[in-house]
Amino acid sequence: MSLNSFNSRASLKVGNKEYEIYRLDALDKAGISTQHLPFSLRILLENLLRTEDGGNVKKEEIRALAAWNSQSKPDKEIAFTPSRVLLQDFTGVPCVVDLAAMRDAMKQLGGDPSLINPLQPVELVIDHSVQVDEFGTANAFDMNALLEFQRNKERYSFLRWGQTGFRNLAIVPPDTGIVHQVNLEYLARVVFIHESPGKRVAYPDTLVGTDSHTTMVNGLGVLGWGVGGIEAEAAMLGQPVSMLIPLVVGVKLTGRLREGATATDLVLTITEMLRKHGVVGKFVEYFGPGLRDLPLADRATIANMSPEYGATCGIFPIDKETLKYLRLTGRSEEQIALVEAYGREQGLFHDDKTPEAQYSELLSLDLASVEPSMAGPKRPQDRVVLSQAGESFTKALPSLIKPKAAAKTAAPAAANGPRWEQEGGSPAAIGVEDPNVHEHVPASVKDSLKHGSVVIAAITSCTNTSNPSVLIGAGLLAKKAVEKGLQVPLWVKTSLAPGSKVVRDYLDHAGLMPYLEKLKFHLVGYGCTTCIGNSGPLPEEVSKAIDEKELVVASVLSGNRNFEGRINSEVRANYLMSPPLVVAFALAGRIDVDLRKDPLGTGRDGKPVYLADIWPTSREVEDVMQHSITSEMFSKSYAEVFEGDERWRGLSVPKGQTYVWEKDSTYIRRAPYFDDMAVKPWPVGEIKKARVLAVLGDSVTTDHISPAGSIKKDSPAGKYLQEHGVKPADFNSYGSRRGNHEVMVRGTFANVRLRNKLVQTEGGFTRHLPTNAEMSIFDASEKYHADGTPLIILAGKEYGSGSSRDWAAK
Repeated sequence: MSLNSFNSRASLKVGNKEYEIYRLDALDKAGISTQHLPFSLRILLENLLRTEDGGNVKKEEIRALAAWNSQSKPDKEIAFTPSRVLLQDFTGVPCVVDLAAMRDAMKQLGGDPSLINPLQPVELVIDHSVQVDEFGTANAFDMNALLEFQRNKERYSFLRWGQTGFRNLAIVPPDTGIVHQVNLEYLARVVFIHESPGKRVAYPDTLVGTDSHTTMVNGLGVLGWGVGGIEAEAAMLGQPVSMLIPLVVGVKLTGRLREGATATDLVLTITEMLRKHGVVGKFVEYFGPGLRDLPLADRATIANMSPEYGATCGIFPIDKETLKYLRLTGRSEEQIALVEAYGREQGLFHDDKTPEAQYSELLSLDLASVEPSMAGPKRPQDRVVLSQAGESFTKALPSLIKPKAAAKTAAPAAANGPRWEQEGGSPAAIGVEDPNVHEHVPASVKDSLKHGSVVIAAITSCTNTSNPSVLIGAGLLAKKAVEKGLQVPLWVKTSLAPGSKVVRDYLDHAGLMPYLEKLKFHLVGYGCTTCIGNSGPLPEEVSKAIDEKELVVASVLSGNRNFEGRINSEVRANYLMSPPLVVAFALAGRIDVDLRKDPLGTGRDGKPVYLADIWPTSREVEDVMQHSITSEMFSKSYAEVFEGDERWRGLSVPKGQTYVWEKDSTYIRRAPYFDDMAVKPWPVGEIKKARVLAVLGDSVTTDHISPAGSIKKDSPAGKYLQEHGVKPADFNSYGSRRGNHEVMVRGTFANVRLRNKLVQTEGGFTRHLPTNAEMSIFDASEKYHADGTPLIILAGKEYGSGSSRDWAAK
């Protein structure tokens, strides 16, 4: 119950229901003007008013936020309490493991383990584990789903237990969708309702998530961003997130997109612009007359890439377009009415009469200036105008070529590059054999492959597959290409991995799916796939040609990140682009072309076919959307979203309030944090006669501290797994084994690029003192532990920077 120091508690009636709300204009009545506040800060202000307790949230902090000065440097700390927590499976498993360990501790202390539950609603979507093993065939989806379950059965059984064992924990099973698209289309409320006996409270839907692209839901007017696992666990248990009152950068949008430009072109333009300006650690807020012609799906695409342009969030206000989208996606009329009424009552609803807020910095963008673009070959902010694609690749080629000798000494394929470093993992290298997987590429492709050949073309990622206009555009382009007689070259690994089952429904309804399939863009899964590095292996003949000819080949994808090595270890040039352009470059088979002038191929009539010949008009796209997408599709798709398929429902699940830990499990182990725990915590002891375990320099990132990639067989973690019967081919990655502390402790400081000044050797090594013996950091720590010797780490500036990672903190 809020202390209500500003008498903000009031009642709002919508329909036949009464809601308790905390009015923002109560501060104006108290003599503190809030009319100048940006939309995002108004949401934070309501959060403080509602959670004021005199401890975490004090009256003075509310007053400081309400009186925010746009030109002041952030120096005031506030406590933000999100409405809910969003997880994906890689980062979510350790959170659920910790909850299960807490239940064991509660039982050991004589308490009731069933009392341990998330206090805030938690939603976990399993989307990070499916890989593109099979592609270009009608059974690709079934095969990839089968392999996914074989690889992850142990993890999934544990999560299935969590789904049934914890209150306030909802799990969306695998092969359903991508977390951010499911959040946008179904989970997000915009206005949250908390019901308790005799009371119904309405307030803005807010969240934190364990995935950096949690910001996608900002496009719906929902404030949230990505955090590390420990912060997420704290939020799950009702603890607020401590933060400085941020600077807010306003981006004024004017005009409308020109013919031929897409939402992807727009977000790549914004990413380039904001990276150059500098918005790291700041809120970004979009406003202006350009919002009138900007569909919500386009807004979500822009919000999704907030991490790429460096912002904490990239939020849009609630307006008529928000209501239109909620209606399209099957939200109830009662909920839509509440969103509108609450938004207008609290000054959170944007229309032409809304006064312009004050911002710390102000930028503007004319949407009409956006032109067809892509980004690459290594960074999302490196935008390339479509007509300069060939020139850009040619210029970058010398820096992408690596001598064969250097390549031979590089890390194994599964270890190259950060993969989905931010989310905590890399491709599973488990040895699941199937003779039918990717055997449809003849040896003759070797002669056709050259520098610049496109070997991966993926319509992937929530960034774009949540946007019907670019998906329909890709389908229409495929239709026209097939009608012209064009085909995708044999060396291109193609895939379609939408973030929602609704995408397949409307592509089928529009009659476009058969044309995509004729170009080998078959459905491969509902999950992150190529965008996070789960592109699967290249066909053997393609891989051989790349190795033997030392080729710099390319991938084209509709994702949000293209860091070196992320998409596939054999592909050095990676370009982000819209789904229609993915199809176009797949047809061309090369990245070093100017699609304005160079033909995509030769039609069945023997004449060259150009991009302009098959590019769909905005009117064509809009007409298909109007006739092919219905709210009933969303309602049907999400009617049983938590149920899962027969494989999920058939998993063997332990019964009981505490988890039955498998002694021989190498994926899920009970964490020891609560062993020997007393009801009252032990006092913090002094550190005396400590030894230095490592002397590190500046900019030691969380990936140096707790790597997320593959596990070397001669590393402490690799030896542990082999001792427990796991073959090196089945190691998987540190990311996938984050539910096993034995692996993760052995993986601490195991990054092959770590530089410890106590030794000359690069990697996770140190010198044990006083013996001076060189050994792994883990082995040395065990020796010190046996002697009862405390340990310290010496490090320079920016220690622990980089992506949020709970195991680095642990």
